[in-house]
Amino acid sequence: MKIHGKHYRTIWTRPDETVEVIDQMKLPHVFETAVLKNAEDCAVAIKTMLVRGAPLIGATAAYGVAFAMKKDPSSKALVEAIDMLGATRPTAVNLRWALRRMNSVLKGIGHEDRFAAAWAEAAKICDEDVGTCRMIGVNAMPIFREIAKKNGGKLNVLTHCNAGWLACVDWGTALAPMYMAHDEGIDIHVWVDETRPRNQGASLSAYELGAHGVKHTIIADNAGGHYMQHGMVDLVIVGTDRVTRNGDVANKIGTYLKALAAHDNGVPFYVALPSSTLDMSMAKGSDIPIEERSTDELLKMTGRLPGGGLATVEIAAPGSPGANPAFDVTPARLVTSFITERGVCAATEEGLKGLFPQLA
Repeated sequence: MKIHGKHYRTIWTRPDETVEVIDQMKLPHVFETAVLKNAEDCAVAIKTMLVRGAPLIGATAAYGVAFAMKKDPSSKALVEAIDMLGATRPTAVNLRWALRRMNSVLKGIGHEDRFAAAWAEAAKICDEDVGTCRMIGVNAMPIFREIAKKNGGKLNVLTHCNAGWLACVDWGTALAPMYMAHDEGIDIHVWVDETRPRNQGASLSAYELGAHGVKHTIIADNAGGHYMQHGMVDLVIVGTDRVTRNGDVANKIGTYLKALAAHDNGVPFYVALPSSTLDMSMAKGSDIPIEERSTDELLKMTGRLPGGGLATVEIAAPGSPGANPAFDVTPARLVTSFITERGVCAATEEGLKGLFPQLA
């Protein structure tokens, strides 16, 4: 996708065998990049959400393993790097998927070749993610076209959090068909949930949609149901950080409430699902570990001052405690369909196995 007319991926390699990423903690106010030089840098970037989004987390962790192999290609160092990177974020399954894949590739390779193999495999993970996200967009387009045709060429979509190219390597999952619809000439408009407490919708989804020229409106998280009641939302589409065997979906906190509102108003609710986010080892959503993050994210907010500078301010009553679960679980019964790189399926174990029999 493009920022100021220039194509970017969210993560790319440099000639000096370091990795450069977009610093998402500074968006939308400042577009800056950061250089990751070792496994520890990658772990900090994931933990602090300098990089975020399940697919991008996995890609960054893969490069973290490569950095570790450059420093020390021993099997002990490999285990230590995987353990360190795996501890950064507990909910998004892509992290563990990427680390398992790196371990599988490297454990049978001689120490002298491990760095080169790890570097190549991390690049492969990134390239595959681009292709996966593009195909999610392609497979969603018949749904978008059909609804737009019924509406005289217009389409109002609601999304929660950020499942665009900033959450992946390129294209994005839930936002990929929005870009394709826009580029195809469909009159698409996107309702963008602000997504408290980190505001990934207002800060990231709106930023990248605007940069690509897609019409959008930022709304308060609590406004989505209102617009659905008034017939102003044709479909909801979100990403996911983990999907269990029965089709339950873990995604950014607040997703469950949007699914309930969509169900009550007869609005289709789709989940854009890359296969790397599937966790067939986990039976149901209640088994998913839910990350609890710092209450500073809830009780403080950073914004731009009139003079252009940035400031972080307290927004809550002094001394009041907070709770900050980062994700919730949407039951499969509330999901209209999964949209994957292999096609569209029901949000059931049978539906998933039909598209991904190798995961059965």
